[in-house]
Amino acid sequence: MPTISRRSFLGASAGLLLSPRALATEGPFAEDPFTLGVASGYPIPDGVTLWTRLAPRPFAPMGGMDGRTITVGWEIAHDEDFRQPIASGEAIAEAAWGYSVHVDIQGLAAGRWYFYRFHAGGATSVVGRTRTAPALTEVAPRLRVGLACCQHYEHGYFSAYRHLLADDPDLVIHVGDYLYEGSWGTQKVRRHAGRDPHTLEDYRARYACYRLDPDLQRMHGAAPWLNVWDDHEVENDYARDRSHYHDDRATFLARRAAAWQAFYEHLPLPASMRPTAEGMRIHTAVRWGALAQIALLDTRQYRSYPPCHTAKDKLGRPCRTFDDPTATMLGAAQEAWLSEELRASPARWNLVTQQLSLARYDEIPGPEEKLHTQSWDAYPHARQRLIEVMAEERVANPVVLGGDWHAFWANDLLRDFRKPDARPVAAEIVTTSLSAQGPDESIVLAVRREAPWLKFGTARYRGYVRLEVTPETLDCDMRALADVTDPRSACLALSSWKVENGRRGIVRA
Repeated sequence: MPTISRRSFLGASAGLLLSPRALATEGPFAEDPFTLGVASGYPIPDGVTLWTRLAPRPFAPMGGMDGRTITVGWEIAHDEDFRQPIASGEAIAEAAWGYSVHVDIQGLAAGRWYFYRFHAGGATSVVGRTRTAPALTEVAPRLRVGLACCQHYEHGYFSAYRHLLADDPDLVIHVGDYLYEGSWGTQKVRRHAGRDPHTLEDYRARYACYRLDPDLQRMHGAAPWLNVWDDHEVENDYARDRSHYHDDRATFLARRAAAWQAFYEHLPLPASMRPTAEGMRIHTAVRWGALAQIALLDTRQYRSYPPCHTAKDKLGRPCRTFDDPTATMLGAAQEAWLSEELRASPARWNLVTQQLSLARYDEIPGPEEKLHTQSWDAYPHARQRLIEVMAEERVANPVVLGGDWHAFWANDLLRDFRKPDARPVAAEIVTTSLSAQGPDESIVLAVRREAPWLKFGTARYRGYVRLEVTPETLDCDMRALADVTDPRSACLALSSWKVENGRRGIVRA
């Protein structure tokens, strides 16, 4: 994908900044090709990734495109009316990649907001807003983040994004289950379009169903995103190359490849994350100047097969393999990479962002245990290795961000959960589901009964977490929807927490 250097920007003449008419080299389209909106992601100090996908008829094969390669123009400006243009160029939308466009822009100024749009076939997209990260040596005064996960289209509306939009975040971090491949739950307020996905066209249709939601689309167009996947982007509770439902390996790998390609096609991922025959690397680190480093992890692609791996035994007493010291959630290479990133990080805050919750959860009081076989509890040695790295003094202010539980949690992370009075190693903040139905509150109460490191937890609400990071504090506001089945739902300030610079653990704000 094209990039423009800083020298090219500064030296560009007005004649090189193409007009919308000149950029639209194909067409015309009989229908709007930008139905899925625009998005941006993965900001760096001098650039960002811009995204769109041409889909004039989103639920038709290939989004209604006819197989021809299309040239798509893009523009960046200081203002939303594009009276102060910065740069423009062209990208190629190919049938093989679902007519998605990922443009990795370089050469922008650090720490600035920009506006962008696309052109194709005489049509122009909506205007998106994005920003670059601060310079690597700058201790930025603030980073505001929206943390979200688990958005089930059928269980509720995505009105949480309307409230997050009003919070004006610098970044949105989505920690998995961007969509759901299956239909489950009660009191559905709307229906998935099409069948449960198995093929690439199936997954494209499922993403289109979600990307047409107006609140989700507006949030994508207002700030850059960072995305990691969990299981439902492919199949519930899959692990590495194994289907949770015991489909044969070849069949499952074909499904996984289709799901991963659709994930890439519909999110503002840099071109370096395009899937290959060897896999799809989504783990990376994003720096917000010298204020924060955000490590984004992949807990699905490389994990060891979970213990008690049957469709019925998702919750159960530990198997002997819980104590396997070689079992890994991240894989050896990703573990080593993360350890190096944390130890070498010069940032004031180190945010370890992943799909699950790292703290220990036991549903049965007393010496007996009931642990979740799909969580970090099934990989205690891998968890311990990560906690030991975060415990090192040179890792400044580690805070783990997670999801999956469909519940809010504010936790301390301990070196040894059998010693609950020990000094915390790090803080953990877990967001509830954006719309997916949660567990019974009695489960949360049972888990908290003998776990003083779990400072707060509730599964009653859907919503998101708002984080504000400054040099001295990380403030966490848990934002709860009054009624996820109401597209106009109000949003409540449920509970507030903070982590103080130089102090391990989390305290109530």
